[in-house]
Amino acid sequence: MAERKKSTGKTKYDETQITHAVVTEQPITATLETNYMPYAMSVIISRAIPEIDGFKPAHRKLLYTMYKDGLLGGRLTKSNTIVGSTMKLNPHGDAAIYDTLVRLTTGHASLLHPFIESKGAFGNHFSKSPCAASRYTEARLDKFCETIFSGLDKDAVDFVDNYDGTIQEPVLLPTSFPNILVSPNKGIAVGLASDICSFNLGEICDATTELIKNPNADITDILIAPDLPSGGFFLYNREKLQEIYRTGRGSFKLRARYSYDKKANCIEVTQIPYTTKVEDIIDTVVELAKKGKIKEITDIREETGLEGNRLTIDLKRGTDPEQLMQKLFKLTTLEDSYPCNFTIIIGGSPRTLGVYSILEEWIAWRTECVKRELFFNLQKAKERLHLLEGLAKILLDIDKAIKIIRETEHEKDVIPNLCKGFDIDEIQAEYIAEIKLRNINKEYILKRLDDRDKLINEIAETEEILGSDKKVKNIIVKQLAEVKKKYAKPRQTQIIEETEAPKFEEPEIEVYPVTMLTTKDGYIKKLLPKGNLPKTDAQKLKDNDYIVGKFDVSNEFDILVFTDKCQVYKAKLDDFDLSKPSMLGDYLPASLNFEEGENVLMAMPTKDYGGYVAIFFENGKAVKIKVSEYATKTNRKKLTKAFSSDSPARAIFFVPEKEGRDPAKEFLLKSSSGKAVIINSDQLTEKATRTASGVIVFTQKRGQIVSDIVEFVDDGSEQMKHFGRYRKSKLPSTGTLYEEFDLSELQISFDI
Repeated sequence: MAERKKSTGKTKYDETQITHAVVTEQPITATLETNYMPYAMSVIISRAIPEIDGFKPAHRKLLYTMYKDGLLGGRLTKSNTIVGSTMKLNPHGDAAIYDTLVRLTTGHASLLHPFIESKGAFGNHFSKSPCAASRYTEARLDKFCETIFSGLDKDAVDFVDNYDGTIQEPVLLPTSFPNILVSPNKGIAVGLASDICSFNLGEICDATTELIKNPNADITDILIAPDLPSGGFFLYNREKLQEIYRTGRGSFKLRARYSYDKKANCIEVTQIPYTTKVEDIIDTVVELAKKGKIKEITDIREETGLEGNRLTIDLKRGTDPEQLMQKLFKLTTLEDSYPCNFTIIIGGSPRTLGVYSILEEWIAWRTECVKRELFFNLQKAKERLHLLEGLAKILLDIDKAIKIIRETEHEKDVIPNLCKGFDIDEIQAEYIAEIKLRNINKEYILKRLDDRDKLINEIAETEEILGSDKKVKNIIVKQLAEVKKKYAKPRQTQIIEETEAPKFEEPEIEVYPVTMLTTKDGYIKKLLPKGNLPKTDAQKLKDNDYIVGKFDVSNEFDILVFTDKCQVYKAKLDDFDLSKPSMLGDYLPASLNFEEGENVLMAMPTKDYGGYVAIFFENGKAVKIKVSEYATKTNRKKLTKAFSSDSPARAIFFVPEKEGRDPAKEFLLKSSSGKAVIINSDQLTEKATRTASGVIVFTQKRGQIVSDIVEFVDDGSEQMKHFGRYRKSKLPSTGTLYEEFDLSELQISFDI
């Protein structure tokens, strides 16, 4: 760097002050380890992923702050006061803390068992309606929090300093039930994510008890299925559920609960899947209605009442409500999938575990918590016994103790003199010296001796329990039974067999011959064939647009639309209305919801996904890919990374499978250098992967590109003879200087 030296209105560089920067090379791996990895681990461990107690750090800090502020059983307190106190542990801003508080409240209803009792407008999880500002709402800990703080003051868990070292906070909360599987949790970290669904508290307690008694038990019939706060229906698939229980990964389907009001001719949806919002459902239905895919609905609206949100759908006269709902289940998130990814922090490291493994880890962790609590009680009991044993010694001669105290001249000598007089230590002597004068009577001392006997028995029992894992686990089982008895609720989500759930049957596509036309600007027309179609100028087209493809096919064909964003959109030809020559047709970017600035390169119909697509790139490369690569098992509407993005694609063509002596298709490529070359489909290299960049077929110098490509058909006429000089037997080729010709005259029809 160079320092600037000011002088007489001009800025000059003082060469004597110039310092030379030293550039040190550092391997990228070292940069990742020293810079990126600490950040990534901080997000994973300290922010986004829950631990075995079922809480993320933000949840834990908030609940612990409220506990220390006396809000368990205390009065309702303004939310902004709680947020301010929590910032002593969680310095991430008041908005983030308040969002955390909102999710844990009874008002938001996003948990089966909320930890915070709330008063005010906290919004709700099934709607996008915002919550009120923190200064308007109030909260306190729900009584249910007794289950997560039990043993916290008895050394059940470790404590660490907060961010500035002024106070301490627990590393984990000693939850007396597997909260990790009762409270739904979702988090996105760096390179990791977690999505844990909730289970019914009673079922979790029973399943955990069964695993404690028999580690090899099959809990599938006890822990029947996840239970979501939103209710609705769970579509039960035992195989998928067992996969989730075993691996922690998979998905299941949720379906909305509804009823039909015959008098009002409307459907009332009262519970929706946990993964969606009412507004999203409404927007989707409106969009489907605009596209003409749903014609049975006259109105859809959200109705909020005392019983919560309700989605009302008004129907046209004569509509079958059951059939409509099956259709909506298929086309909207009224039926939705819940993706499971049970990633949690175990011992400071992220792990993806199944339900069995999570419960095993929780049992081991909870066993340690109970042992620590028992050991704490044991130490306190021993300390109390030690004091009472000193008290027992003065029972032999109370008068002697009083005499020692009275005859001691200096206060500081009282404790040493008692120690000598009764052969006790300083702690015992201090305890005796602090006894009030009124308590130096036989009755008081005898009661304390009874306490001593009880303590001796208690210590013996505690030591016996600590020496037996079975007895420790019996305590856990007893606690689980108490939690279930006090707080278990009936299932919110009703279970139905996936195979028995009614499904929407797609109406059979009417099969009849059609002619499909595609244009350069991305329009599509579906016409009834009437002999030979009129010429191009008889079809209504936009200015400067022209037809690039004509396909005589059938109405049940699929359509593949390739775009300049390396994507392929899939649709049914049946989805498009019949057109007329006097109409422009359907605009594909609008019909298929293209991204902004995305344009059509080629649209083609297919039924059996046979043949190839030939893709020509701006840099002179070309590739041939099987159409079957774009066939998917699921009904996906868009395929990303459909072909290579190394160079912009200039044109895409369909190449059918060759039969017998069928001639190969030919393509004429023009370069910005003023040269051209004709290549046939047999010369193109076939690649097995969609994103293959191909091989060079038309050599380009720096700054040159392939500018135009058309399919070339030699009809044997005299005017086609001069095109022969553009054909090359060996590739890549630098091409031949071309004469001026109109590319639009070479646009031809495609027949499949």
